[in-house]
Amino acid sequence: MRQGDHYWDETGAPPGPVVVTVDLAAQTVSVFRAGYEIGTAVIIYGADDKPTPLGVFPITQKDADHVSNLYNAPMPYMLRLTNDGISIHGSEVGDGYVTHGCIGVPRAFAKRIFDAVKLGDRVIVTNGERLDLGQPITAA
Repeated sequence: MRQGDHYWDETGAPPGPVVVTVDLAAQTVSVFRAGYEIGTAVIIYGADDKPTPLGVFPITQKDADHVSNLYNAPMPYMLRLTNDGISIHGSEVGDGYVTHGCIGVPRAFAKRIFDAVKLGDRVIVTNGERLDLGQPITAA
């Protein structure tokens, strides 16, 4: 996948819990429903002076038309992860783009993920962590 690319296909995925994984090293986000990957996209993330935090975060707020009060910047389809404003949101995704710690995804993908998740769903942010085939995601 290249900067700005995304893919979404729910075919065959049963209803169930949604978990979102973000790998900063791979610059990708994946959305899983009931253990099936239903979407993936190339991301942008925090600059060196405003890094994206690692860990497991519940989605605590959803706002389709959010505007950052710190940077006066649009954050469409915002999914808040931390109390200090770190979120997943629609963004211009391309070489050389970074965020102030947020996870930026293509706007069309942002709408899909926004519609797929609910408050309390977990987002797992790693930096290159790998699992063996069949190994459970322990942070989830």
